[in-house]
Amino acid sequence: MKFITFLAAAATLAAQPLLAQEADENSAASRASAGEDVFTGHPEIANIGPDGRPGVIPTRAFASRGQLGTAKLSPDGGKFAYIHRARGDTHLVITDAATLEQLRAIKIPDGNSLRWFRWANGERLLISLSGRTLFGFFPVAYTRLSLFDLADQEFRSISLEKQGLEGDDVLYMDPAGRYILLSASRKEFDGPDVWRFPLDKTGAEGAVLVQKRKGNVDEWWADNAGVVRLGMGWTGGGATIIHYRSAPDEEFRRVTKLKRDADELDNWDVMGIYAGSDLGYAMTKEDNGRIALRRFDYSKGEAGDLVYANSGWDVDAVRYDIRQQPVAVRYIDDFERTEWLDDALASTQKALEQALGGGRVDIISHVAGKRMLVLHSGASDPGALYVFSPAEKRLDLFANLRPEVDFRLLTEGAGHTIAARDGTEMRAYLTLPRGREAKGLPLIIMPHGGPYGVRDTLSYGDWVQVLANRGYAVLQPNYRGSGGYGEAFEELGDGQIGRKMQDDLDDAVRWAVERGTADPARVCIVGGSYGGYAALWGAIRNPETYRCAASFAGVTDWERQLDYSTDFLARRYRKDWRRKVRGENFDMKSVAPVHQVARLARPVLLAHGKRDIVVPFKQYEELVQAADKASVPIEKLELDDDHHLSKAENERAWFDALLAFLDKHNPAD
Repeated sequence: MKFITFLAAAATLAAQPLLAQEADENSAASRASAGEDVFTGHPEIANIGPDGRPGVIPTRAFASRGQLGTAKLSPDGGKFAYIHRARGDTHLVITDAATLEQLRAIKIPDGNSLRWFRWANGERLLISLSGRTLFGFFPVAYTRLSLFDLADQEFRSISLEKQGLEGDDVLYMDPAGRYILLSASRKEFDGPDVWRFPLDKTGAEGAVLVQKRKGNVDEWWADNAGVVRLGMGWTGGGATIIHYRSAPDEEFRRVTKLKRDADELDNWDVMGIYAGSDLGYAMTKEDNGRIALRRFDYSKGEAGDLVYANSGWDVDAVRYDIRQQPVAVRYIDDFERTEWLDDALASTQKALEQALGGGRVDIISHVAGKRMLVLHSGASDPGALYVFSPAEKRLDLFANLRPEVDFRLLTEGAGHTIAARDGTEMRAYLTLPRGREAKGLPLIIMPHGGPYGVRDTLSYGDWVQVLANRGYAVLQPNYRGSGGYGEAFEELGDGQIGRKMQDDLDDAVRWAVERGTADPARVCIVGGSYGGYAALWGAIRNPETYRCAASFAGVTDWERQLDYSTDFLARRYRKDWRRKVRGENFDMKSVAPVHQVARLARPVLLAHGKRDIVVPFKQYEELVQAADKASVPIEKLELDDDHHLSKAENERAWFDALLAFLDKHNPAD
């Protein structure tokens, strides 16, 4: 174990405390005693053969469910919490930030999924939970807020007795943690009211209505003093109505009405409204199509002084301090990057990067002058969480994100710019297996999900590394429609599902073959969600290109998926989403696997979670039925899980099935 110096001070290293509820059959010691081969630590010499090939890392190691990247410090910096999933259970683990000792593991009630959490104060946590209910014949998601009080160790509901599907839209939280402002409707499809909810034991009985629903307002915003100041709504014709007031004693007035496709609408991405002022912050679209952070006059609807812009990349997110003033912006090139607007934090960032010796350093949570949580990772490093105490100049290693993965056996990808057949350039990431000549390799092309506004980066990925560890080259193209490359590039994907977006994937294969990296006879396509659709469609549409395909949670019928998903979109998005996906008068059946499966002539692995409410399990069932009717064999994997493979044992089952499938139909050796 090595020691790290930081600002000339020796840093102490501490091991992660074992979650109490996990110290049974899931622990390494228990598995070893049962005769199972386990990896319990990184030996002095990495398991790399004389030919340079790495040892096989078990799929269990890649399916670890630790989520240390979710860690957040309490307002006083004395504790931090993070999400931990094991054996189908989800816990919120509370840890002493000074000693790194576990204080408590809060089990999330069965039947609920944890969406997010937030410290209300040093002893209270606000927790967003989601569940499922039936709307007609369709399963739909709903959200509710709960409060967990560390003092009395119990959950308390923060919701109305009768409430619509969305129950976790928090507009404001009192800095002392005494109350929140919650935007919620009393039933489905009603406009929302705003309620002041006390964070004590009074629950709904103590809730006070502070803003009645207004006309067609669908969303509300409050300023940094907890005053509701802005409402946004949409007419049946798709126009956007903005209502605003400068002070709590004023009536709301309509400040603008914008058509759905008006450029000005892009500037109403509200990032901050401040008491006593009409000036705040918004993400605005610049003349070059890039997203920037600007000051914004909400009384006039006009963008003001530029706060931050990047000539090459969109501003992706903004971080705020305790005063709700922006202190950092995030953008993504090949990696997610943070640009600090605060000089002191920028200096700390540089010092941490120097101390940790390269890689990506991300301050994910901080309490000024007291403590920081720091993630250190890389393209071939799952990462580790550190706790930095500036006053003591102490940097403690808390835990590795994938403790059973020896990062020395992994391989780092590289970015490449690829030209599609029509000249469109796209960024793609190629990860090569270690110990093999980069020539004539078996290739896995892996399209990302989404598809629109989403993209891959060079950050660490379990799916990529498990395949590279087995000897496959993995190529991840950011095809047209992907986010982060500007509005024009994203709009190139409009109406191109199954068409030009699919051409881009084929052109990425051609690029890898022409440069000699890939064997054209050994190319398979693997993906999840939209990537799962693209895998299925690639095998059906281009059997000359793809030897096999594996799909997890892929869309199989676009018309049904559109009907399902648009039912639960806000009104302003429905027509735009249909237009974006379908294009102009395009028959989506012509690119839907469920209607074209009779053409399938390549091996396919089809996997889906029975609890999926993003792409319903019905999509899987209908393709299975269509394949059976057409006498087309497919390999199937049904999992008791959701769209995101939340259970470690199910992700391991997917990895095992995928590797067995590939070994059968496209072996690496």
